[in-house]
Amino acid sequence: MVTNKRHMKGIRLLLMCGVVSAPLFYLAAIIQSFTRVGFDIRRHAISTLTLGDVGWIQSANFFITGSLAVCAAIGVWRLLRGRMGGTLGSLLIGIYGIGMIMAGLFRPDPGLSFPPGAPAEIPTSMSGHAALHSVAFFTAFICLIAAGIVFARRFAAQGERGWSIYCIASCIVAPVLIMIGSSIASWIGVIMGCAGIVAFGWVSVLAARLRAEALVAV
Repeated sequence: MVTNKRHMKGIRLLLMCGVVSAPLFYLAAIIQSFTRVGFDIRRHAISTLTLGDVGWIQSANFFITGSLAVCAAIGVWRLLRGRMGGTLGSLLIGIYGIGMIMAGLFRPDPGLSFPPGAPAEIPTSMSGHAALHSVAFFTAFICLIAAGIVFARRFAAQGERGWSIYCIASCIVAPVLIMIGSSIASWIGVIMGCAGIVAFGWVSVLAARLRAEALVAV
């Protein structure tokens, strides 16, 4: 019994990493968006905060968020091991975390006058590190959409219709917002940021839901 309690305590701690991941990411991003000279959330993606003299702050934000997501993935696997969604769901969340880490290591190209001194236009070509940043970021998004489908099936099988609908809704809303943001350049930063809130927030909400399940299992 003592061993089981310690085991579940470790799982709850890992899942708590997922709970705080999205709030911490957006808290740091919002603070920077109001304090970085030349940054305009309407025109600039949050990723561009990795540029400039203090760009390391946002790079660290990506790295920390990704690391927290990987910890949450381990918690999901340990809690649901051998059950529906335990292996594939945790793997997809883990890949999302790794994608966020990679997005922090490789930065986008400067443009739209940010950081100060950057060209006023959108870059016409993409550097190697910017391409890796984009691949990592969109891989993370795709994995979250896939994970949402996995857990929608799990909740549906358990008769938890509300949670299943929430997962499916997240899978639909996030990519729709990305498509809308890609076509409205004047508000691309805000719309893409909202897409991230939906997708990254899903990880935090799911982690909180599974952590509650772990509490009951003690």
